[in-house]
Amino acid sequence: MKANFDTVQTQERANGPPEGIKIKPHWPGAEKRERKNRCDLQRERSHAQERKTERERKTECERERGWAGQAWDREKQRKREGERGREGKTQIWDLTKEGSTRGRTMKARAGLVSALVLFLLMGEVSTQRARGKKPTKRPPTTKKPSVAKPGAPAQPEPKEPTEFPPVILGPPSAFPDCPRECTCYPSYPNALNCENRNIRVIPTIPFRTHYLYLQNNYITEVTEGAFVNATEVRWINLANNRIHQINKQVFEKIPALLYLYAQENRLKEIPSGLPASLEQLRLSKNRISKIPAGAFSKMGNLTLLDLYYNQLADSDLGANTFKDLKSLVQLNLARNILRKMPPALPSGLIQLFLDRNSIDDIPKQVYGASSRMSAGLDYFKDMYHLSFVRLNRNQLSDKGLPKGVFNISTLLDLQLSHNQINSIPMISSHLEHLHLNHNQIESINGTQICPVTLEDELADESLVPRLRYLRLDGNHLSPPIPMSVIMCFRHLRSIVL
Repeated sequence: MKANFDTVQTQERANGPPEGIKIKPHWPGAEKRERKNRCDLQRERSHAQERKTERERKTECERERGWAGQAWDREKQRKREGERGREGKTQIWDLTKEGSTRGRTMKARAGLVSALVLFLLMGEVSTQRARGKKPTKRPPTTKKPSVAKPGAPAQPEPKEPTEFPPVILGPPSAFPDCPRECTCYPSYPNALNCENRNIRVIPTIPFRTHYLYLQNNYITEVTEGAFVNATEVRWINLANNRIHQINKQVFEKIPALLYLYAQENRLKEIPSGLPASLEQLRLSKNRISKIPAGAFSKMGNLTLLDLYYNQLADSDLGANTFKDLKSLVQLNLARNILRKMPPALPSGLIQLFLDRNSIDDIPKQVYGASSRMSAGLDYFKDMYHLSFVRLNRNQLSDKGLPKGVFNISTLLDLQLSHNQINSIPMISSHLEHLHLNHNQIESINGTQICPVTLEDELADESLVPRLRYLRLDGNHLSPPIPMSVIMCFRHLRSIVL
């Protein structure tokens, strides 16, 4: 039997299985791949079913949305028709009713009109009972524009508002004597800051105060008792207020004052009684047109005097106005109405600013000087420390400039722009900056303006002029610069032409 079974298997391998019998392959992993294929097919079918369901759901939503939109449009149409009916077209409403006729419409109209008239009459009667007789209105009067009569004086300028903003209080302070309108810093116990507080009256100043800041307020007057407690104050800033008067007894209480800043106010004259200890006095942008006699007589320690942008004229500057200012270093008289140079300036002056006046002449002789000064001296000759001179925007010409008037050995910076000068004046070999822009200069001659000769320069290097900056723009000049100028001023670094 065994031999027969082996024979049958051998025949099956050679001829294949008997007819009608299917034999599954038995290679490795076949069943696993088949199961995977069945799972993939089932997953694809489920995804297709989900997509179909989603499309059907979207289609249903769109259909419902369309129905809702149509219903909304119909609702809006009904509202519009209702509004038109309320405006008076009652026949629209009547026609919608079954069995309506024209007569019924007319009756409804007549009833509505009569009810409205009756309601208005009742309201008018009740209003008259409540208010009484209504006053008659006068027709508005139209003001004719005022026409100035010929020869009549000009109308005064409108007055400034009398109401000021409320005072701004400072933060709480650890010092019991600190004014409420001010700030007292613990790190600076000697300083009192009262700026930008809308103050109209100077508060009580503590005794410990050395530095007092009162700028940018509405103070109109400095009275006698303003600094009665501040006997040790060194610095007072009153800038940008509305001060028109400072009592002359004010400074008797503060003999140690060093700096007084009162610019941008409404002072009409120099305050009297200034302390002798004062070192800096700033009074720019006021309305000062008067310097009382002896205003600076005791101010031998003053080093800076700023009178910029006031209304000082030649008659306000006497021969002895600045005589006692022995320590004065800087004097600013720019933007006033001067036509002449101020007389008898202090010999220790270093900076002199006279811009924006109407000065047309620098005298060769010092008119009005004291008897100790001999006639014939040049204007700047006795100023042994003068280094900076500004005369921009005046009316100076060659006729008003004496020869050699600026030949000062100490002069370093000379500004003469925006004048009527035709030629470059003679300068010192020590001058470093020269401003001559916007004049009427037509030519430059290096031989004439050179302070030394070429032979002297070659013999001694220290004699070479020190001019480094030369400004000549705004004149009638055109390049190139003459070689004689280049050879003379060998230290020249910048030329503006």
